[in-house]
Amino acid sequence: MEKFLLIFLIVASTNAWAEVNKWVDNQGQVHYSDQPPPPDVQAKTFGSASEGSASAVAAEPTFVQQEAVLKRAQLAEQAAAAQAAQKQAAANTLKANCEAAQQNLRSLQSGARIMDIKPSGERYYLDDAQRQQRIDKAQQDISNLCK
Repeated sequence: MEKFLLIFLIVASTNAWAEVNKWVDNQGQVHYSDQPPPPDVQAKTFGSASEGSASAVAAEPTFVQQEAVLKRAQLAEQAAAAQAAQKQAAANTLKANCEAAQQNLRSLQSGARIMDIKPSGERYYLDDAQRQQRIDKAQQDISNLCK
């Protein structure tokens, strides 16, 4: 059944690609036909590559040209959306880093003892000089990240 339907659709769609001719006869009647007009009348043909002059064909974009324009527009829209998403992600990262630097500064300025781990794995507490170095570094990070 599907094969017959497919064949029917193919046969039925072939007329959609046929040329249509328009001409006016000696009595002033307008005729439309898929058959060529008599040789003594001037006709206009629709639906073929031979339609009109080259400028008329160039003025009306073909389906492929329209599709190419739409595809370019979609790609440009996708690129703009990707760029906006990338900017938003960068802004979110910058905000998170700023908040982390501010929290680090608050922890260092709280007066609580701060413990760190040496590369050898040994734990130690920061003395006042080390704490001040880290506070200075945190303030520098905040000034760079929180704009």
